[in-house]
Amino acid sequence: MSTISHQTYPLMPGAGDRVDLLLIDDDPGDVLMVEKMLAESGMDVEINVVGDLAAAGRALTRRTQCIIVDLSTPGIDRLDGLRQVLALSGSAAVVVLTGIDDAHLGVRAVAAGAEDYLVKQQVDAPLLARAIRYAIERKRSEETERRLVEARIVGRENARLERGLLPVPLIDDPSLRHHTRYRPGRRRALLGGDFYDTVQTEGGAVHLVIGDVCGHGPDEAALGVQLRMAWRTLVLAGHTGEQLLGTLDSVLGHERRSEEIFTTLCMITIAPSRRTARMHLAGHPAPLLFRGIPGDGGFEVSALPDYAHGPALGLVPGAEWPTTEIDLGESWALMLYTDGLIEGKVGAGSERLGTEGLVELAHRARAGGATGRSLIDVLVTDVERLNGDALTDDLAVLLLSRQHDDGGAARLARS
Repeated sequence: MSTISHQTYPLMPGAGDRVDLLLIDDDPGDVLMVEKMLAESGMDVEINVVGDLAAAGRALTRRTQCIIVDLSTPGIDRLDGLRQVLALSGSAAVVVLTGIDDAHLGVRAVAAGAEDYLVKQQVDAPLLARAIRYAIERKRSEETERRLVEARIVGRENARLERGLLPVPLIDDPSLRHHTRYRPGRRRALLGGDFYDTVQTEGGAVHLVIGDVCGHGPDEAALGVQLRMAWRTLVLAGHTGEQLLGTLDSVLGHERRSEEIFTTLCMITIAPSRRTARMHLAGHPAPLLFRGIPGDGGFEVSALPDYAHGPALGLVPGAEWPTTEIDLGESWALMLYTDGLIEGKVGAGSERLGTEGLVELAHRARAGGATGRSLIDVLVTDVERLNGDALTDDLAVLLLSRQHDDGGAARLARS
């Protein structure tokens, strides 16, 4: 017959914190013996007593720290019963306290996962209290180690996936420097909906793209990877400009899970001379241009013009995306980014950083000597400082610089 009792014993000096205990034993005499020993030990313990496995499943809570089970309890068939208890124990330690004096069974019980095996006839109050405390600490240690191992495994797998999913730039030009920063907005996520890529094609032109799939879930991340791979394939096949964007628009329409999904995108093609470029904007923020001033070693920072702006992909059937011609000069750096970099707040109000605010931060960072990867890192740090916290949106930044031997202006692109 099952019995359930709740006993709380006073905390003795040095005895430690309260322990929530589940006792599985149908013998009232043995239950009384356990309660008496715990009282004598001075442990501050709350005991929930049940007489069978089914009742144990109902009585177990998240607060339960230790389960004491008698393997001779009806319905608990020694090791098979112990395995059932272990299966439902969760984060609670399991201690066997039984009248079965069998050393071989004890070894097998511990091997199966029990924290300890005690024989009732050989236990006194201090031993029982110590066994419970040690079992709880061992279980905590095991759980901590398990989480650490899982974290290491996840970290290695994420690094492997990241190497496979984030692109390696295809550039064969020693005058160009390529730097990126990528961070998904979702906690512990590997990829977000943002994507970027860089490809140099036959003839010397260099093509850049950065895009942002609306949303932050795994479906959006997968769609971003599909669009990036489709873009690279089309570029390598010789497609450029509006034709390429139209094809990407069709790919998005076929691959998205709902008609509400759209993608903003910025695409730039740099001429083989490296002095001019063509830009197409599809609902995306305009990149920043850092341009060296010949002769005096100075520089200027500005956002590229966005008057020739087309709609985001997936919004308007048969849309057009006009071309913007860009004069780069000799020494320059182009920074493409997603809106996660400019939508952070500025101060306690609702004001957002915006493109103008980013230009100001970029000028200050560049004047402080930041270039290449350090320029990206300084900007992200400054944006987060103004926001008052880490950015919650996905973030992608692509910085391509040209180093030209033109005195001080050449230093603009050096990393």
